[in-house]
Amino acid sequence: MTEPRQPTDWTAAEVHRRTRRRYAAERRFRLTGLAAVWLSAGFLAFLLASMLWQGTSGFRETRIALPIDVAQANLAVTPAQVKGRGADLALAGAGLEAAVDRAATRAYGSNGAALLSDGAWLAVRDAIKRDPTLLDRRATLAVPVASAIDVAAKHDGNPDAEAQVARLQARGVLSTGWSRGFLTTADATDPTRVGIWGALKGSLLTMAVTIGLAFPIGVLAALYLEEYAPRNRWTDLIEVSINNLAAVPSIIFGLLGLAVFLGTFHLPRSAPLVGGLTLALMTMPVIVIAGRNAIKAVPPSVRDAALAVGASPVQVVFDHVLPLALPGILTGTIIGMARALGETAPLLMIGMRAFIAAPPSRLTDPATVLPVQIFLWSDEVDRGFVEKTSAAIIVLLVVLLAMNGLAIYFRNRFETRW
Repeated sequence: MTEPRQPTDWTAAEVHRRTRRRYAAERRFRLTGLAAVWLSAGFLAFLLASMLWQGTSGFRETRIALPIDVAQANLAVTPAQVKGRGADLALAGAGLEAAVDRAATRAYGSNGAALLSDGAWLAVRDAIKRDPTLLDRRATLAVPVASAIDVAAKHDGNPDAEAQVARLQARGVLSTGWSRGFLTTADATDPTRVGIWGALKGSLLTMAVTIGLAFPIGVLAALYLEEYAPRNRWTDLIEVSINNLAAVPSIIFGLLGLAVFLGTFHLPRSAPLVGGLTLALMTMPVIVIAGRNAIKAVPPSVRDAALAVGASPVQVVFDHVLPLALPGILTGTIIGMARALGETAPLLMIGMRAFIAAPPSRLTDPATVLPVQIFLWSDEVDRGFVEKTSAAIIVLLVVLLAMNGLAIYFRNRFETRW
């Protein structure tokens, strides 16, 4: 016969030791979790600080004061032509670029033209278009400098460029201001002329195609699987396939887009239409999964009450279930779109890495997107592209934060607690 169990003596020394060890383990666990949070926050802060430190200079440009007498240059252009639609072509054909180089040589010696950016004459052209009286008088205009001078003026450059910058600063002819064209122009070979608008517009067009296809198809698929599909092995197979597709590496979808949209249907290469179709295939499983979870979260009592008052099954789904599930669907959709916006691999596979000198105007025009543009600039040798890469990353982060903020707004605005 077993002896009766003795009650625990909570005042014993062994009990106190075990209690102290348990409390000590709990404190270590809390401190470890806190340290992990602070470490993650530190890495994030370092990333953001380094991007801002290098990227803010990408939004600025260094300019040099250029005395130019346009009247003395005898340009074959009239004030009426400058005000017309063909002003750019007229000024380019009149020899304005050569006149700017000659003015730089007169002002800064035989090496004066090398101090100017390739787009310096474009700044003079725009000034003449704004004020046609410049054709008949002398003026001093601030024009962008060459990339090497710009880098040396902002931070460490090569010794020759730093020496030139020191001489120019001593003369008081250098100034710094916000880049006029970074947010309004497209790609270029000169880092002082590059802009992000072409890639940003390509991203917007690509995302429009993506959400236009993935959202309605994904939501309808989620509704069918959750509300109408019979429970059998085929439905189980479809569910497993959707879950697996959500975890497939993105480059696989790029290969699929290359084989189907370009190889079979012969759609235009490097077009937002093809990019949007490819990203729609990648985003659709995410929307289906998010949609099913949101629809499943709607209480069955809502369906039962709607059916009890005479609503048809279709009315129950579209008038009651879908509006209540919409916040969760929209949140999952925007998060999926944010993931698609940051993808590079599938778009590289379909050729969206070409040099695009003009922003696309249609879905079938050649285009690139922000992640691919960042990748291309990061691969350039010229140091001037380093700050432009960081500036483009800042633009991409702002767009991503805006999309995630929109998801949070929709969730808080329409969320219903049961």
